[in-house]
Amino acid sequence: MIDRDGLGSFLRLRRESLQPEDVGLMRGQRRRTSGLRREEVAGLCHMSTDYYARLERGTGPHPSEQMIAAIAQGLHLTLGERDHLFRLAGHAPPPRGSASEFVSPGLMRILDRLTDTPAEIITEVGDTLRQTPLGLAVLGDASLRTGPGRSIGYRWFTDPSVREAYPPEEREQLSRVYASGLRELIALRGSGSRAAELAALLQDDADFRRVWDAQDVGVLPPEFKRFLHPTVGRLDLNCQTLLDPDQSHRLLVYTAVPGSDSHEKLQLLTVIGTQTISN
Repeated sequence: MIDRDGLGSFLRLRRESLQPEDVGLMRGQRRRTSGLRREEVAGLCHMSTDYYARLERGTGPHPSEQMIAAIAQGLHLTLGERDHLFRLAGHAPPPRGSASEFVSPGLMRILDRLTDTPAEIITEVGDTLRQTPLGLAVLGDASLRTGPGRSIGYRWFTDPSVREAYPPEEREQLSRVYASGLRELIALRGSGSRAAELAALLQDDADFRRVWDAQDVGVLPPEFKRFLHPTVGRLDLNCQTLLDPDQSHRLLVYTAVPGSDSHEKLQLLTVIGTQTISN
């Protein structure tokens, strides 16, 4: 059963404890609010200000699990705080670990500060959970992907346009990378895992079966990430990875050598914004 008063009080205290810079927002010169404004939190949680304000006042509707998950992420709650929020709202907390899509506050704080850098947070099977604006411009809008297609490994074998975003000479290597990654995850997580589900769905694809039957493991991707962007052309980027071992999430940060052609193209993308790309 929902605890409306407890929920409202907890939301208010968490909101007031956050500063704009904690969540990647700019602090105005005439700011008087000690913490975040309600409209700022509503924007972070992708809901209306009125809806969020009613939850704080204890007069709103019974929020769904999806709404509570969005609020927990928007407020940068810890896992313990997230679970408490779910219970106050009358829901069982979601699972933790590799099956969770809840991004830790630490990774979120780092991502929030990468405003001029392509970056994304992904799950172990390659579902993109969060992107920076420039990450979206380089890699495509992950929010448009649904179902198995959220996984880059699944899209690689089922959507020809995804391969077209990578140089032809690297496509065979990347096929082996994705197949071997799924094989290793199945051994780690078991036959009921998301990796096993994706591998089963891909058995109808002849190219996947070819590299799958080779039983490769430990195949590493190329040192550089090379993308064929539909607007600026080829991008040669370094990819640095930060791992959250508790959630099995990875923060991928893409950088170009200063002064290089790819560096200039990234600067151009910060100006022209996002494009509709499929990968």
